[in-house]
This record gives sequence, C-alpha cells and structure tokens, in this order.
Amino acid sequence: MNPTALMIMLLSLAIGTTMTLMSHHWLLAWIGLEINTLAIIPLMTKTPHPRAIEAATKYFLTQASASALILFSATMNAWKTGEWSITLLSDPYTITLSMALMMKLGLAPLHFWLPEVIQGIPLSTGLILSTWQKIAPMTLLLQISHLTDLKLLITMGLTSILIGGWGGINQTQLRKVMAFSSIGHLGWMVLILKFNPQLTLFNFLLYITMTAAMFFSLMSISSTKISEISSSWPKSPILVTTMMLVLLSLAGLPPLTGFSPKLLIILELAKQNTLLLASVTMLASLLALFFYLRLTYVMILTLSPHIPPSSTHWRTTKNSPLTATMTTLALLIFPLSPTFLLII
Repeated sequence: MNPTALMIMLLSLAIGTTMTLMSHHWLLAWIGLEINTLAIIPLMTKTPHPRAIEAATKYFLTQASASALILFSATMNAWKTGEWSITLLSDPYTITLSMALMMKLGLAPLHFWLPEVIQGIPLSTGLILSTWQKIAPMTLLLQISHLTDLKLLITMGLTSILIGGWGGINQTQLRKVMAFSSIGHLGWMVLILKFNPQLTLFNFLLYITMTAAMFFSLMSISSTKISEISSSWPKSPILVTTMMLVLLSLAGLPPLTGFSPKLLIILELAKQNTLLLASVTMLASLLALFFYLRLTYVMILTLSPHIPPSSTHWRTTKNSPLTATMTTLALLIFPLSPTFLLII
C-alpha cells in the first residue's frame, strides 16, 4: 500500500477512536465508530485476494448493521428523553445499544463474523482489529455499564467464554485461534462489567498487551498455521520460547500477566456471593486452557535440538524492539497489578 494512503488510514483510525472516547453525545460517538469502520476496510483489502475481499465485506455488513442499531436506538432514546447524553438511557433502548456494542466487539452469540474476518486478513490488520478496533465500543460499554441488564451481561459473558474455548480447540489456523481467544477474553470482561467496571478496564488493557505481543511475534516469524509455528525453532529459538510463555499468559497460568485479571475476577465474583457463577466460569475456562496448552505442546514437541545453530544462521529473524517490549509486558506485569489497579 502507498505509504501516504497508509498514513491517512492509520490517522483516521486514531481520529475515530479519539472522537468516540471524548464524546458525551451519542451522535458524535456514532460518527467516531463509523470513521473507525471505514478506515480499516482499505487495510483489509491491501492484498487483493478473494479471501480478503470476502472478509472486508463481512466486516462491513456486520459493523454497518450494528451502527444502524446504535443510531436508531440513540435517536429513539433522544426522542423519548430529550437528551443525546451517553449516560442517560431509557429502559428499552439500553438493551439494544448494549447488544449493538457487543456485536461490534464480537461477543457470542454475535461472534460469527470475527473468526472468518480475522482469518481472511493479514496479521498486521488482524492486530489492529483485535486490539485498537475494540477500544471505542468497549469504552461506550463501560460508560453505560451501570444501566445494562445484569442477566444479559452474565449470559453473554458465559456464552463467550464457552464459545471462545470450544471454538478454538479444533483449529489449525493461528488467526482463528487468536479470534476465539479474543471472544473468550471479552467474555471475562463482560461478565464482571456490572460488578466492577474498573476491573473490566484493567482486564481489557492486559488483553490488548498480551494479544499485541502474540501478533507481533507471529508477524516476526511470518506464521499463520500451527504447522508453520512448530517449525520456527531454528529461525528464532528465543522468540519461539517467549511465544510459548505468552500463550501460557493468555491461558491465565501463574505467575504470568494473564493470571492477575482471572484471579481478581474470580475473587470479585466470590465477594458478590455468586460462587456458582465463579465455579461455572472457572470450569468453562478449562476449554480455552486446553487449546493454549495444545499449541504450547506442539511447539515443544517439534523442537530441533540436534540442528547446529550454524546451519540455520541464515534463517534467523530480526526481532523489533516493539515485539520485545510487548512480550516483556505480557509476561511480567503480574507483580505490578495492584499498582495498576490503584491507578485505574
């Protein structure tokens, strides 16, 4: 893609998200979401392949449907209350706005577009779609969390955790694995949204860090399939080792970064006397743990300790400082979790 066009698209992404973050008005928030949607579509189709065109079309139709629902609900709410304020919602329109925002995020059962779209686009665009594009809808969801129906959030959260784990088990494509991982993590965030919005924000920030670290690592070794990642050890042993640790961090194993949000969410659910919900959530998360461990097992099983380094020196990959920084954050933030929570 032309560097000037690429710069314009990235700038539009930044402007759209910033506009939504700064707005107190549903119309301005909707405009920011629309700018975000339109700015990423050229990035999806920068590789002129039928799969990329199909992914961009699916993404556009889904996001346009959700945006139409947001605009319609906000207009009807303004007609009823006389206010366009984001935090002032009347009862019937809170649910429709919440569902539309969850559709934009890709929460189950409104998730069917997400794996197919991420599978059809390049890794760099998949990184933007899995991280940056979720900031604006999640911010709006956080702002209306006190008005959202608790049963809806719990149902959507548990469904997303189950679908995210179940859908990722049988995948051989790494982009689809990351898509189902995203669905599962968003389920954890929505589950705790009504009880503790600050904890949802903390979980969201750590999710962005860990997902970005994984995508940067995959981009460094140019792997999109499990079979490719399993043969990447000769290219970059250190990077493959840190990728295994990032996968375990995404799974939520201690003492890595991903353990802290899951621990704090379970503790918050126990504090709210919802022990049954906490137990079901932990059992559902075992499905996701299985496919993370399966990926790690594939990488360990196919290591090549008998290949001398000199024979594969020409295949080594250069690791960018950004990849190293994100990987370090994705692995070592756990001891600093109390400090971040105090800041939030």
